[in-house]
Amino acid sequence: MKYTLIAIGMTVSMLSCKSQNKEEVPIKNQKEVKMEVSNKEKAVAVLRSLETGNQSAIGYINPEKYIQHNLGVADGLEGFGAVLQNAPEGGFKANVVRAFEDNDYVFTHTIYDFFGPKIGFDVFKFEAGKIVEHWDNLIAVAPTNPSGRTQTDGPTEVTDLDKTAANKQLVSDFVATILVRGEMDKVGNFIGGADEAYLQHNPAVADGLSGLGKALEGMAKQGISMVYTSTHKVLGEGNFVLTISEGTFGGAPTSYYDLFRVADGKIVEHWDVIEPIAPESERKNTNGKFNF
Repeated sequence: MKYTLIAIGMTVSMLSCKSQNKEEVPIKNQKEVKMEVSNKEKAVAVLRSLETGNQSAIGYINPEKYIQHNLGVADGLEGFGAVLQNAPEGGFKANVVRAFEDNDYVFTHTIYDFFGPKIGFDVFKFEAGKIVEHWDNLIAVAPTNPSGRTQTDGPTEVTDLDKTAANKQLVSDFVATILVRGEMDKVGNFIGGADEAYLQHNPAVADGLSGLGKALEGMAKQGISMVYTSTHKVLGEGNFVLTISEGTFGGAPTSYYDLFRVADGKIVEHWDVIEPIAPESERKNTNGKFNF
């Protein structure tokens, strides 16, 4: 019932919201001061509102312009409201593990209970302090991988902000060289050779280059191919970089979201969400999965 009421009242509350980048926050002496709310904090608040039902967080979405790229959700606030109306008993759950900001974009790494336990990457675009566009990739929660790692554990702290541009270039070159063109002889330019130098969170892959090699060999034996054809977006903050790529997995059209942690000029850790791309007949909007 909580989510149905939110969905019904959401558009009204949104239209009454004036566009602003600051929130008034009470402090102990009862005086009010204006404190800047970052885009990162706004995006996290919107995700958490799926669980808390906090309508004020919905005010961070532009009611006149909200372009949806999740192909299973209708465009605009109406699509968002329809999702809330279909919440299961007890509502959704959203635990934001990581959040990053890159100019007008915020990208997050979240543990969901969203029509079943899932892991997701979300990307939000902001204009004038309001969310105007959303992309995501979701996958079911899986058991720990051969190295005992989960899909979300590991470091969360952002460091090396002065190296953001260099780290984005390193990761972009890695994806283009290794994942798209398959020039595996150059992998040492991007990843250290020791297994402990490359920590892996893909549910099916163990740490290190040896773990990656074994996984690729196993897929080849089963006749499963993993192909990256192009990268549509590279976002980063400090030591974390997210790439959004398109390709096929087992011959089916696939969206790849890969999060990398970089240290001392090398990729040292990797998380990903691999999602099949819904056929046109099943899509609820026509905005495209990769239109940035």
